[in-house]
Amino acid sequence: MFKSLQADFRIIFERDPAARNWLEVLLCYPGLQALWTHRISHWLWTLGLPVIPRFLSQVSRWFTGIEIHPGATIGQGVFIDHGMGVVIGETAIIGDYCLIYQGVTLGGTGKETGKRHPTLGENVVVGAGAKVLGNLLIGSNVRIGAGSVVLRDVPSDCTVVGIPGRIVYRAGAKVAPLEHGQLPDSEAKAIRYLLDRIEALETQVKTLQADQPRPELNMDQIPVVAGALERELLETSCSLRDRAIEEFLNGSGI
Repeated sequence: MFKSLQADFRIIFERDPAARNWLEVLLCYPGLQALWTHRISHWLWTLGLPVIPRFLSQVSRWFTGIEIHPGATIGQGVFIDHGMGVVIGETAIIGDYCLIYQGVTLGGTGKETGKRHPTLGENVVVGAGAKVLGNLLIGSNVRIGAGSVVLRDVPSDCTVVGIPGRIVYRAGAKVAPLEHGQLPDSEAKAIRYLLDRIEALETQVKTLQADQPRPELNMDQIPVVAGALERELLETSCSLRDRAIEEFLNGSGI
C-alpha cells in the first residue's frame, strides 16, 4: 500500500502543471485524498469488515465529491484530476497510471450480479464526463474522449469518441495524455461527406436536366394547391453552404 500511496503522490507532479509544492497537493487535490481514503477502505473491505469501509467511502464522497466503492480495485499511479462527480463502481478495476477527469462514471447497466463494472488497462485516459458502462474490457493506452459513452469492449492503443463510443484511431496515431479535448469529430466528418455527396448528386441532376429540356407545365390543368407547390419548388434552390450548416460544421452545433 505504501508504494501505491507514493506513486499516487508523484504522478500528480508529472501530469499536472498546476502542482507547485507538496503541501498544496496534500491539502488541495481531492483526487489524491479520495484515492488514499479508498486504499484504506479497500484494505478493510478485503478483510471482510462490515459497514466501516462503506462509511469511509461515504465520508470521502462528502469531502471530495468523488464516489469510489471500497470494493473497486485501483492500481498505483492513478490520477483523478479535479474529480467532482466521478463515480467508480464496486467491481471496477483500474490499471496503473490511468488518468480520470471530472464527471466520469465507471458504472453498471442493471441489477446483474458478479462482475458488472468496467476493467481499465494501464495508461488509460478517460475524458471529462465520459461514461463507461457494464462489464467491459478497456485495453491499455486507450483514450476515451470527453462526453463519450462506451458500451463495448475497446482494444488496446485506440481512441474512442462519441455517443455511443466509436473507435476513431487505432495503433499508430498517438494522442497526448493531457490533450483529451483535441480529438477528431467523427460526426462532423460524416456530415461533411454526406453534404459533398448531395452536392455532387445535385450537380449531376442539373446536368441531366440541361441535356434534356423539361416540357412546359400547363398550370391550368393542375389544382391550385399543386400548382403553388410546383412553382415554389421550381423557384427555390437548395443551398447546402448556408450559414446554419457552416456554423454547425465549424463546431457550434457539435
